[in-house]
Amino acid sequence: MAGPDALSAAQQAQDAAQRAADAAEQARALADAARLAAESGAEAVGAVSGVDPFVFRLAIFVLAIFVGYYVVWSVTPSLHTPLMSVTNAVSSVIVVGALIAVAGGAVSAMAEASPLSQGLGFFALILASVNIFGGFLVTQRMLAMYKKKS
Repeated sequence: MAGPDALSAAQQAQDAAQRAADAAEQARALADAARLAAESGAEAVGAVSGVDPFVFRLAIFVLAIFVGYYVVWSVTPSLHTPLMSVTNAVSSVIVVGALIAVAGGAVSAMAEASPLSQGLGFFALILASVNIFGGFLVTQRMLAMYKKKS
């Protein structure tokens, strides 16, 4: 037979579980609100400026391509190895995001992942992995050029 301490502990545990469930529901509501705000962000820009959201996103993508091209081709050879190490670090962050996309619904119980997002996540995982391993190979070759020949 359970004593009064065990009953009060059970009641406290039940109250804590209810508070946790309420907090989870509030977090889910906030996440849904954030998702809706993010989705409507491009539409809001389109509504204010009269530009189609697809065209707006495409323009940002094209500008990013040009900026990336000029940044990469203006790097001096002496800065190549340190910058390659930084891009490896950025690619490792991309790998983490791609793994989350591939896992889909296993990571978050709030939403199921579509096969398209899982496929794109897998493609991003492959490309980022190739970038990381290629970066290590190039870095090793660059560092080998600076070693003294014996």
